[in-house]
Amino acid sequence: MPDSSTEQAARAMPFSPYVSLRHLVRSLPLTVGPSASVRETLLLLDKTRGDAVVVVDETSRVPLGIITLHDVLRRVAIEAGDLQAPIAAVMTGGLITVPADSTAHQASVVMVRRGVHHLVLIEADGSYFNIVSQTDLYTLPGARSTDLVTAILAARDLPTLVELAGEIRALVGRLVAERVSADTLCNRLSSLNDLLTLQVIELVAGQFELPYVQWCWLVFGSEGRLEQTLATDQDNGLIFAADSGEQAAVLRESFLPFAWAVNEALDACGFPLCKGHIMASNPQWCLSADEWRAAFAGWLENPQPEALLNSSIFFDLRGLYGQESLANDLRGWLLARAHAYPIFLRAMVENTLNWESPLNWWKGFRYDLDKDFPHTIDLKKHGSRPFVDAARVYALARQIPDTNTVERLRVAGEQMGVAAYDAAALIDAFQHIQRLRLEQQVHGSADAISNRVDPDELHELDRLILKESLKQVGYLQKRLVRDFAPS
Repeated sequence: MPDSSTEQAARAMPFSPYVSLRHLVRSLPLTVGPSASVRETLLLLDKTRGDAVVVVDETSRVPLGIITLHDVLRRVAIEAGDLQAPIAAVMTGGLITVPADSTAHQASVVMVRRGVHHLVLIEADGSYFNIVSQTDLYTLPGARSTDLVTAILAARDLPTLVELAGEIRALVGRLVAERVSADTLCNRLSSLNDLLTLQVIELVAGQFELPYVQWCWLVFGSEGRLEQTLATDQDNGLIFAADSGEQAAVLRESFLPFAWAVNEALDACGFPLCKGHIMASNPQWCLSADEWRAAFAGWLENPQPEALLNSSIFFDLRGLYGQESLANDLRGWLLARAHAYPIFLRAMVENTLNWESPLNWWKGFRYDLDKDFPHTIDLKKHGSRPFVDAARVYALARQIPDTNTVERLRVAGEQMGVAAYDAAALIDAFQHIQRLRLEQQVHGSADAISNRVDPDELHELDRLILKESLKQVGYLQKRLVRDFAPS
């Protein structure tokens, strides 16, 4: 059982929605066998002051059911249940499980969608690991029940979801006006967009006879990193299980009409179709698990410009709907191999270093040479992207499973012994730029200027912090050169 100092440290740690549930959940895993009596189970709850017990098969360690304090009140006290009866007689079966390495964000979205207060965490072999409760996630923005969340979950047609997508953007506009922090803004937006997209996929899936195989809807880029802003198009794909190339071709043809319907529905909700056709409806990105691995291996082995561009999008993947283990296995396969390709990693570093600082030598602003947008700086190209690219390199090189830029920087910094102050400065710089991007998008009128800012129009404090934030890119790139220089 954790000692008091460990518990105090855990309480002092800043909560992150991107942290693995394996590291977040610190309570003892309470379990009983299916033959344990109701009385024994109640005594265990009372002794440990727990609020739920998982019923686990004593041989395989596979979770069979759950009993919560609410269940006890209703099924035992109110219905006068037999205290000597086996707990299997009163437990709730049909468990909702998630992998122990899922993030707090993923767990909160599942809880909200399924209307439950506990999720059972399992290992890769299906055995029980622990349980996570809504209380463990109470600080996560977007996890709380709101009128907007309730409306999204109740939506049963596309016009309603289109209207709710507009309400999500309006909410973000209000939060920007209130000067809410960038991490809270992006997390709230990502949580609501995830819920909306899940509803879209489920609505469309009900209109198709989909193949009876395991499959998962994948999201890439900013959505995969949980860093969506208001100006974002679709970057998605589909992965499915297939025994052979021939079967994969047949399954692909079955999935493509469904994928196109989802892409069209998301476009109607304000997520434009990807101009580069990185969408699940493109046969190139509707692949079996083996085909995805082959594509990733090809990019690692031959880091040409197109491969580097693809890796900057697809390597920030996460599963959103369906059999998420397919996505987790693919990401695990990638992380187990990428660090063994130093030529590929150095090519990514060189690509990242191809950045022109918007600051001149006396630390004033150097504006983009774009006649259509004079006296402006592209905050995505020259601001947030260098942080995102560098964090991705470190994640691949150091086998960091997180897809979120802040988490990648934080974990990489801890692994490399970067001073906490220096790591915090990098993260603060990235988040300040993200907040400025969202402010521009709220007030901008066209996609072309959604990431552009005229520094002279910024508040003096924001302008000063932007300068300091851009200086942090130089510091980060110096570390990249030092860490990935040929030996």
